[in-house]
Amino acid sequence: MKKKFIALGMAAVMVIGATQAVGATGLSEAKSKKSEAQSNLNSVQSQISSIESKQAALQEQIDALDAELVEVIVNINTTKTDIENKKVELAQAEADLEEAKETEEEQYESMKERIVYMYENGDSSFLTALMGADSFADVLNKLESYSTVYDYDRSLLVEYQNTKLEVENLVAEVQEEEAQLEEIQATYEEQQAELETMKSEKSSELEDFDAKLAEAESLAAQYEETIAEQNEIIAAAQAAQVTTTVGSVTSGSSSVSSSSTTSGSSSSSTSTDTSDSSTSSSSSTTSSSSSSSTVSGSGSAVASYACQFIGNPYVYGGTSLTNGCDCSGFVMSVYAHFGVSLPHSSSALRSVGYAVSVSDMQPGDIVCYSGHVGIYVGNNTIVNASNSNPYPAGGIKYTSATYKSIVAVRRIF
Repeated sequence: MKKKFIALGMAAVMVIGATQAVGATGLSEAKSKKSEAQSNLNSVQSQISSIESKQAALQEQIDALDAELVEVIVNINTTKTDIENKKVELAQAEADLEEAKETEEEQYESMKERIVYMYENGDSSFLTALMGADSFADVLNKLESYSTVYDYDRSLLVEYQNTKLEVENLVAEVQEEEAQLEEIQATYEEQQAELETMKSEKSSELEDFDAKLAEAESLAAQYEETIAEQNEIIAAAQAAQVTTTVGSVTSGSSSVSSSSTTSGSSSSSTSTDTSDSSTSSSSSTTSSSSSSSTVSGSGSAVASYACQFIGNPYVYGGTSLTNGCDCSGFVMSVYAHFGVSLPHSSSALRSVGYAVSVSDMQPGDIVCYSGHVGIYVGNNTIVNASNSNPYPAGGIKYTSATYKSIVAVRRIF
């Protein structure tokens, strides 16, 4: 019978081992995919930062081009107004020039007529004028009149000629200024065309960056989704491993209990008298005690028993595994089931049993934190009564053993 139980135990261990190996493979693959996705995400996020930096620099260049373009357009409009004003000024100057030319021509013709008249009449006219004089003073006056008329005609003609020349110079000056303004306008228009071309190229380049940024952000979202999926797979695999470990602990505990009962019954049936029975009972008790101190499944039995209460509520100061308990009350009540009396204090639990290292933790070990305590169940997981997130917000649940720094690990069995 004993051999049969051993064989069943070995078979169970092999099945559990195979299951754990498959789970470990899936967990390893999920972690590998998560690591790869995280690496890719970091690379894409670096690209996004680079693209955004280039976008910002390019936008500054576009803004500078816009400012320069606005200034050039203002200059073009100002120059156009100046050209229009010069055209009006030139039209007036040309009109003045035509008037000066006509006046000069009229004066020139009048003077020629007077000169011809005086020449054709000769000295007789001059003598007649002298004979008609009443006195010498009158003669002088007449002579002076002839001279004055001549001088007047000449000075007037010179004045009109000078006026015409000034107006001609003004026309030439205005024409030159208009030409310069038109040249300036042409230069501004060339600058405007160049600036608009540059802005168009920069805007096109910015659109390319926008497309690249959108593509990179899409990739980042995909990698984040992959990481989230792998996190779910990892959590599920870890939970499955914990469940498998707990199942094996329960099975092992049942087998040991059954074997112990059968052995005890056999011992009882072979007793011949009261004295022998007492001796036999004492021997059995010693054997059982010895077995309890060497079987590693005792800590696993504690872990298995503790996991039965997952989902029950958290109650501050409570000690009921079904109606509600706090972290130290949970540990105390679980171990009370195995006949071990422990204090109802997370800090006091740091001194019970004997210390083991974090790297040597086994199911059933009491894991102590600052202000908290739980029972290790394997696969870097504890079962504990907690009043914090994640779901469930408060209650008996699984939590990562390294969710925060471990202060001490104590072993009872």
